[in-house]
Amino acid sequence: MDRSTFTVPGMDCAAEESLVRMALEDRSTVRSVDVDLAERTVTVVHRAEGEAIASALHDLGLGARRISPESVGVQGGPDGHAANGAEDDPTAAAASRSNQRRLLWAVLAINLAFFGIEMTAGLLASSMGLVADSLDMLADALVYGMSLAAVGGAVARKKRIAAWSGYLQLTLAGIGFAEVLRRVLGAEPTPDFRTMIVVSLLALGANTLSLWLLQRSKSREAHMRASMIFTSNDIVINLGVVAAGVLVLATGSALPDLVIGATVFVIVIRGALRILRLAR
Repeated sequence: MDRSTFTVPGMDCAAEESLVRMALEDRSTVRSVDVDLAERTVTVVHRAEGEAIASALHDLGLGARRISPESVGVQGGPDGHAANGAEDDPTAAAASRSNQRRLLWAVLAINLAFFGIEMTAGLLASSMGLVADSLDMLADALVYGMSLAAVGGAVARKKRIAAWSGYLQLTLAGIGFAEVLRRVLGAEPTPDFRTMIVVSLLALGANTLSLWLLQRSKSREAHMRASMIFTSNDIVINLGVVAAGVLVLATGSALPDLVIGATVFVIVIRGALRILRLAR
């Protein structure tokens, strides 16, 4: 067996971790995938196909680079899998899949709920920042939904769902970006900065909760390292919308809201393109 460690500088939120796992875990030669979000590293124990694994990570567009290939001893049968342990215990494996599903359903529900909340608030407050952030929540929900479908599921089904979600994200983000351009060129009302700040702070709490749930399940430690919170794109985006709300208050202009909205739409489009690459 070989162990390859990759640095993945563009992997800075739980949804992108899910993309990495889905790109690798269905491969028959991959025995395990260990992701460290805080350090932005991925360690893969596998049989051969080192270049194929590196290529799969590279194709996600997250800047993956292999830093330490090595050989490891793994006891077991001719297929290279361990002869003992939870991974080969059907009961333990079923319990693990059940736990994954519960957690994915939880974060999926959180993200879908805040997609609805932020989209509604954004339309009522005339804030493109909130509308864009709601689409980022939807993008994460779609990735978690893809992960949920992939737990014990077929590769073909995973790729179909990935393609649908990628095209949906591209369509919605494209419409949003066009709306930002229309507002820049036209006379639009100044967004309600109070709604922007309050709803974004609530979304910040929701993203932190989702990240904590996911990390608690995958880490042997009982707590989540603080560095993970501050490197999460979702949390940075929430803080960006809060800052835009403060600038709207200070300047009386809608421009800060439009700038953060356009920025988030670009991030959603990039995420959609990564998902479409995964679906190939």
